[in-house]
Amino acid sequence: QVQRVESGGGLVQAGGSLRVSCAASGRTFSSVAMGWFRQAPGKEREFVAGISWQGSSTAYADSVKGRFTISRDNAKNALYLQMNNLKLEDTAVYRCAMYMTPYYNTSPGYWGQGTQVTVSS
Repeated sequence: QVQRVESGGGLVQAGGSLRVSCAASGRTFSSVAMGWFRQAPGKEREFVAGISWQGSSTAYADSVKGRFTISRDNAKNALYLQMNNLKLEDTAVYRCAMYMTPYYNTSPGYWGQGTQVTVSS
């Protein structure tokens, strides 16, 4: 059974930084792409960032480019999202996602439970 547990969310002032993490179990982690999605109240879930199985390829939503960095440590089965210069509109529940393929050009197959990130003014 594959499990994903996020951590690191919290309350931060606008302009500040946070790093959220995702600990994944299962032997498939190092062979599949991973991603971060977020959902704000009253809005649809949106893609934030994706990373290929070896970490050589990444992609970001236009709204976070230059501010967020996705990374992974396959030895630790861990996924990270470093968020800098946070804005009020970044407030959302952030969920890690596991794809079933080496690259993020499909839909994720597994999801974490999510961690709340709240940006205050």
